[in-house]
Amino acid sequence: MIGPHKTPAEVQAMRDGGKILATILRDLREQVKPGVTEKELDDWVGAEIARHGAIATYKTDEVKFPGNICISVNEQIVHSIPTDYALQEGDLVSFDLVIEYNGMKTDSAFSMVVGTPTSAQKHLLQATERSLYAGIDAIKGPTRVGDIGAAIEAVLRGAKLGIIRELVGHGVGHEMHQEPYDIANYGRKGTGLLLGVGETIAIEPMATLGKEKIVTEKDGWTISTKDGSLAAHFEHTILITEDGVEILTML
Repeated sequence: MIGPHKTPAEVQAMRDGGKILATILRDLREQVKPGVTEKELDDWVGAEIARHGAIATYKTDEVKFPGNICISVNEQIVHSIPTDYALQEGDLVSFDLVIEYNGMKTDSAFSMVVGTPTSAQKHLLQATERSLYAGIDAIKGPTRVGDIGAAIEAVLRGAKLGIIRELVGHGVGHEMHQEPYDIANYGRKGTGLLLGVGETIAIEPMATLGKEKIVTEKDGWTISTKDGSLAAHFEHTILITEDGVEILTML
């Protein structure tokens, strides 16, 4: 295997932590409404992480991010710091969260619209989420990373969306980012590293309604689309099994 070996107890810790993470993100959806600020949502997430006996990985020395969760709005893609901005009807918001539970980390993300999405927003959300599951479905036991990327790319290209190529999935478990470090959202079947049974990886397609170029904002964290187009992000942590996968961040 490429990543560090995990004991059965460590895999179980990721299962348990993944369920906690999925529960927090599920319940977070109910907190999202016009007028709520990003900081209020960040505080709510922090309280929920503590209530479940977990640790907010972003706030640890490993990351030193100024928040419990990344909250990215509209043209912001990922890694946006929670601010006093109050969400408005029609905003497209992406939430990305990593927690540690019993020493092991899991990572998941989703995007949604505050209120009723436009047809373009709905297309972006549905296609990006569909590409995530296409990438997951490409795993049939030991799998090359190119197979995952090709499956994601096929969906996003078919939907005529911009594919964020500079931001990729990664190994996760003992650390937030560990080997394999490069699970791209594009690729060619039959190429790339061979992922073995027992690997735990985060698959996370990001797509835009416009072009693919990105910029890092002045805060040093926020990554946005260069052309200002809307972006979406969906992510799961998965365990590769003998004949497929186990999605660890799903209820």
